[in-house]
Amino acid sequence: LWVLLIFGGTLCLGSRFDFHPLSDTFINQINKHVSTWTAGRNFAPDVSMKYIKRLMGVHPDSHKYRLPEKEDHLFMPAKALPENFDARQQWPNCRTIQEIRDQGSCGSCWAFGAVEAISDRFCIHYNGTNHFRFSAEELVSCCETCGFGCNGGYPSFAWRYWVKKGLVSGGAYGSNQGCQPYEIQPCEHHINGTRPACNGLDKTPKCHLDCTNKDYKTEFRKDLHFGQRAYSISSDQDKIKMEIMQNGPVEACLTVYEDFLQYKSGVYQHVQGKVLGGHAVRMLGWGVENGTPYWLIANSWNADWGDNGYFKIVRGIDHCGIESQISAGLPAQKLN
Repeated sequence: LWVLLIFGGTLCLGSRFDFHPLSDTFINQINKHVSTWTAGRNFAPDVSMKYIKRLMGVHPDSHKYRLPEKEDHLFMPAKALPENFDARQQWPNCRTIQEIRDQGSCGSCWAFGAVEAISDRFCIHYNGTNHFRFSAEELVSCCETCGFGCNGGYPSFAWRYWVKKGLVSGGAYGSNQGCQPYEIQPCEHHINGTRPACNGLDKTPKCHLDCTNKDYKTEFRKDLHFGQRAYSISSDQDKIKMEIMQNGPVEACLTVYEDFLQYKSGVYQHVQGKVLGGHAVRMLGWGVENGTPYWLIANSWNADWGDNGYFKIVRGIDHCGIESQISAGLPAQKLN
């Protein structure tokens, strides 16, 4: 027996019957009832649901800590906005826009969505001539006002920290890139491989005010790069589009349901499953696929998940809250 649920202004299909969210039965049930996307296996059936829920690191109270909305958008008539936009194509010289990071067994998505978009914007701001991978490690471990590290945080305050305290550089685990590379090792979320199993829950790393990468030659204080300002964006989809077009990718939040775990391709719309938590991601464009408008999003669960680490979600109706918590900011010291 199927029942209709209302969420985010849309009708969603739910079920009275509970299937394990990582089971083949659940995947098959999703595919029977979706029309705009395809479900498939991303996680092994025996991956701990406790681990998966830990990935949803947006604190339930994060909506209470939104920064003031930006009010000085450059005016652009809605009809002048393109039907499709992809930041990867718009700024091909900015390598970070092409990257998919991995938050590991830590509820640090709130930090990853921020540093990913900040890294992109820094490059865009400098016309593709200056590259700097901002450190998720420092943000997760040192921003006490941002929340609770690996136990969740407030995306807006991550951007505020960048403005007030600055952030050093830092690449992925084992990359030896930057001042503070990510300390938490990726695990085998999705396929059999050489990485350890994703059943552990990592603790928040200790805050260091020096460069943990001893091969990096720049001092911590000299490596700090600051934001000029941080702000929220209205949930109006045209204002979100204009912000992305003018300044680069933004950080967005969404409510994750069990069916989202199984996304493989197409334009995601929630149809079945329980709420798992709030999740922060990087929004880098939009488009229309087979008549369905979508946002283009980069996740932080490794490139093995979804569509090579990316997903599309229906646009314009605040589905799963995707348009209601948009955070962004601008780097300091713009190059003319």
